[in-house]
Amino acid sequence: MSAKPNVEFTHDLYRAILTLETEEECEAFFRDLCTIPELKALSQRFAVAMMLDKNMVYNKIVEATGASTATISRVKRSLDYENAGGYTLVFDRLKDE
Repeated sequence: MSAKPNVEFTHDLYRAILTLETEEECEAFFRDLCTIPELKALSQRFAVAMMLDKNMVYNKIVEATGASTATISRVKRSLDYENAGGYTLVFDRLKDE
């Protein structure tokens, strides 16, 4: 299997996520879609990103999330270089809620 995601499958997933209207619907969908370790990893990365966005230091993030410093560094690179700008977009929208 290729290391790159199948574009058609990826777009189908994005379109499916966009149909969800409530937090409860999101929870049900992601619980069906992901294994518990996958959901834990996604949630942990997002928590790390939110903490980095608030300028928390690595050791506090490790304590709070259990994430490895390697995971924190990878998330930090995404934030610093705005790979796709997704984190910034979501953080801005969450602040507006």
